[in-house]
Amino acid sequence: MFRAFLACICLLGLAAAAAGSPAQPETEAAKKARMEWWTEARLGMFIHWGLYTLPARHEWVKSRERMTDEAYARYFDRFDPDLYNPREWARAARMAGMKYFVVTTKHHDGFCLWDSKLTDYQATRTPYGKDLIKPLIEAMRAEGLRVGFYHSLLDWHHPEYTIDMHHPMRDDEAFVEKARTRDLAKYDDYLFGQIKELLTDYGRIDTLFLDFSFPGPNGKGRNEWKSERLLAMIRELQPGIIINDRLDLLDIPGGWDYRTPEQFMPREWVSVDGRPVPWETCQTFSGSWGYDRDESTWKSVPQLIVMLAETVSKGGNLLLNVGPTARGTFDERALGRLQGIGTWMDRNGRAIYGCTQAPPEFPKPANCLLTYNPKTGRLYVHVLEWPLGVLALDGFAGRVEYAQLLHDASEVTFAEKGGETGFMPGSRGRERENTLTLRLPVRKPDVEVPVIELFLKRR
Repeated sequence: MFRAFLACICLLGLAAAAAGSPAQPETEAAKKARMEWWTEARLGMFIHWGLYTLPARHEWVKSRERMTDEAYARYFDRFDPDLYNPREWARAARMAGMKYFVVTTKHHDGFCLWDSKLTDYQATRTPYGKDLIKPLIEAMRAEGLRVGFYHSLLDWHHPEYTIDMHHPMRDDEAFVEKARTRDLAKYDDYLFGQIKELLTDYGRIDTLFLDFSFPGPNGKGRNEWKSERLLAMIRELQPGIIINDRLDLLDIPGGWDYRTPEQFMPREWVSVDGRPVPWETCQTFSGSWGYDRDESTWKSVPQLIVMLAETVSKGGNLLLNVGPTARGTFDERALGRLQGIGTWMDRNGRAIYGCTQAPPEFPKPANCLLTYNPKTGRLYVHVLEWPLGVLALDGFAGRVEYAQLLHDASEVTFAEKGGETGFMPGSRGRERENTLTLRLPVRKPDVEVPVIELFLKRR
């Protein structure tokens, strides 16, 4: 009864706040300043965790297997992550070079990881009995990471959530018929109320990943979510927050802060109406976001490092996902990859943090990626396939003051403008007049992806 009373009070206050007028349009300069920490960070940790870790066969298991609430309840009744140590998670994130994290407060199944006053379908009512979000935030902040929440707009558990193309019971005709009296407006009140809790009870929240809209017949978009009102409330509660693009408000000024290509690599810097925009690709170690015991398509450490470098080379961020186990640990496959990324970042992070796409006058060499730090004026050549002694950089002649291998700061000598190189006799010719030729060790350095740091001449 007391919870119901508190819920009513919360929703009454929420309705008044959500009815307010939208904020004034933000200038490009103001948005750039608000997002500066995020574009400097370049690498974050995504965490998908919930009841679906017990079946351990994908976070969409309830929908894929058309599970009823009663069948899925066995996971709620046994959820007890007794080995959960958020300080270990936070340390693993920091050691891997992550600068922010985004954790699932609620996924599509409706299970909440925090102590919500609006539902009993949450971690505090499981055998574990405690809020999982608060200690994680404290641990991550202690390690210097920014705080982000993922929150699903979908909710397959809520009694007023209407049946759609993704709902687990979509094929059960009797269930669908019985559910025709559901009132999505009541669910929206719940959605607004829970997001308000998250944005008022845990201090500053740096980024919010809302997921997802699917407008159209048997779908849900801006009208169903009341997206414009929801966005206005979020901006009012957390004015500095960075919000993704899944509220179905792509055509609304200020309706999103960054684009989110998922599980694929864009061919070039993501653009809207011909203009490059902030973007972040969310990627998994394997083929599942939640813990999947038997999933075997895990990417190697070199693949993940190349993915990170390629993302930054196109002006984007990488949000790399970990799916903890039902006992609250990162499994060994995830830990090994985080450690491998961290080892590389320890020595090569300078080629990632604060970096972006190289200026257009520097063409990308074959089998390489380029990142660029506009503040320091340094260009980074990520060498994906180690050459035999030399690397020719067409168009770089006359632009480089000094070169070194980044991991150990050992000098890399070079020749330019088609003159005698001293190590490539007979290399004169018009085709080489604008080429910078680097002399490299024949043997590849003991680094997953070697990086050459070029100190550009100031103009």
